[in-house]
Amino acid sequence: MSVTNYVLWCYILSYSGPLLSALPLPFPPASTSLLISNMGPEEMTKSEYKEKGGFRASAFVFVLVALENMGFVANMVSLVLYFGYVMYFNISAAANTLTNFMGSTFLLSLLGGFISDTFLSRFTTSLLFGFFEVLGLALVTIQAYSKDLHPTYCGKSSCIKGGMAVMLYASLALLALGSGGVKGALPALGGDQFDQKDPKEAKALARFFNWLLLSTTLGACIGVTGIVWVSTEKDWYWGFFISTVATFIGFVVLALGKPYYRLREPTPSDSPIIRIAQVIAVAIKNRRLALPENPDELFEMNEKEKVFREETISHTNQFRCLDKAAIVTNDSKLTPWTVCTVTQVEEVKILTRMLPILGSTIIMNTCMAQLQTFSVQQGNIMDRHLRKKEVPAPSIPVIPLAFMSILIPIYELFFVPFARKITHHPSGITQLQRIGVGLVLSAISMTVAGVVEVKRRNQALKDITKPISLFWLSFQYGIFGIADMFTLVGLLEFFYKEAPVCMRSLSTSFTWLSLSFGYFLSTLFVNIINSVTKRITPSKQGWLHGLDLNQNNLNLFYWFLAILSSLNFVNYLYWASWYKYTPEEPDPDTKPKDLSTGPPLAKEENTLDGGAKETNDAPSSVQTEDAKQ
Repeated sequence: MSVTNYVLWCYILSYSGPLLSALPLPFPPASTSLLISNMGPEEMTKSEYKEKGGFRASAFVFVLVALENMGFVANMVSLVLYFGYVMYFNISAAANTLTNFMGSTFLLSLLGGFISDTFLSRFTTSLLFGFFEVLGLALVTIQAYSKDLHPTYCGKSSCIKGGMAVMLYASLALLALGSGGVKGALPALGGDQFDQKDPKEAKALARFFNWLLLSTTLGACIGVTGIVWVSTEKDWYWGFFISTVATFIGFVVLALGKPYYRLREPTPSDSPIIRIAQVIAVAIKNRRLALPENPDELFEMNEKEKVFREETISHTNQFRCLDKAAIVTNDSKLTPWTVCTVTQVEEVKILTRMLPILGSTIIMNTCMAQLQTFSVQQGNIMDRHLRKKEVPAPSIPVIPLAFMSILIPIYELFFVPFARKITHHPSGITQLQRIGVGLVLSAISMTVAGVVEVKRRNQALKDITKPISLFWLSFQYGIFGIADMFTLVGLLEFFYKEAPVCMRSLSTSFTWLSLSFGYFLSTLFVNIINSVTKRITPSKQGWLHGLDLNQNNLNLFYWFLAILSSLNFVNYLYWASWYKYTPEEPDPDTKPKDLSTGPPLAKEENTLDGGAKETNDAPSSVQTEDAKQ
């Protein structure tokens, strides 16, 4: 990918005045060589640029991802048991506490993405939030170690209160803040090490996201086996302590890689939130103005000003109402809050086009939440013996993780090159096609989960001393693991590649935002299903009530999610075929209108559609690769 260069030059010029404005551009003076790590290939020699970035730099990111996810994934699958057997929450309260924690974690990734796009570099943001994550893990470890900080059993939905509750929720809040912030900045930091304008590095970028998932998977395999076994068989505080140490080492490794990174230093003027607000505010102010017949007459930077810009984005015909933000009127003073560039408007259009894709993946993440809550509780009352050894219930996800550890290299080394020859797409298949495969598999996983639960419950009611094997759960975990391999990487690559350069951290955070909404929706579904079924069932008991899964109807809840997932896939097909991919390069035949020649002034028209001429929004020059197929 290209690394932002106009930010650096605007920073230099703002402090150096007219002296530096006379320097030949786009090549920087020798005195700026100390800032070379923040520059793109336009500002440095080829050899200097190639010395930084690439897989050598991203290797440090892979190490952190593996070490951090050892603890994160282990906690993700086992905390429901910690809440139930140590903190004495009941089944639904333990599940909801975990899903709320996970939802908050992924929601806070937006904060990390916003800060790294606006105030701090992605590298600095990752280290800052890493401190909070390690601190949160340390507090969880202390509470797990001290018996005085454990509640006594009371028979209610939650037995924790007072200072113990404050410490529990404060440590979880710090952990969610730290982990979420890191997830908002780290993938974009890794992606910054590859130049999308270089064909070789563009292919490497697609590989980067696959290896990022592989690093996550390998770390998670160790977490759900080693750390989970230590937590459940030895003591919980030992598992949390190992997670704390591994995460700390991971951030030390990330810091050691600083000399090798291509870093982008943002400025507050880059704030994606402010740029979005400006477009919306000006478009609303200009809502009664007529759009020019020729989009070239909309305001854009002239050729001299474009020297200081990272890139321009070609005009598209979708969401024409937003184009009104780029109309220059008689009384326009050419400030960011009175007129916006076409590029700035297109940035908002890109994010707007992404929202339906984001929304279409929420249900899948609601399904994933069940595998980390109810499926773990199922496994805990099944036969957990593997020959003579007893397997902890939270360790069952190691089966799909092991599949993924094998399938990801196969996918990358064999399927992608084969598909690339057919589709000529750098990733083999498009990101939206990859996401669609995952959505189908998630619906199948929930269907299988319901069937397995029927078998488990019938056997338990028949003879509770002879439960079925824990490994029956491997079917639903295995199918969903493959679904996650397709969808998670597809989403990360989609949001990163489609987003404007100055919004890539915020955009990749959309992946985690989908996870966040999925977890919160799980909590909402559990509460609503319990409330509704309590009123309509003959037993007057909810599908997911109490402490005994054998008296519940968890299978019906799984099938409810399978039906929703199927309907959601139909919805996704519509939005995926509607989506227009962002053009990789501006149209060379289109020249932005130079304000020095005097742009046409808009005339006010009091028409029903705000003065805009009717346009055809059918895909034109920018077609989705999915639609072509």
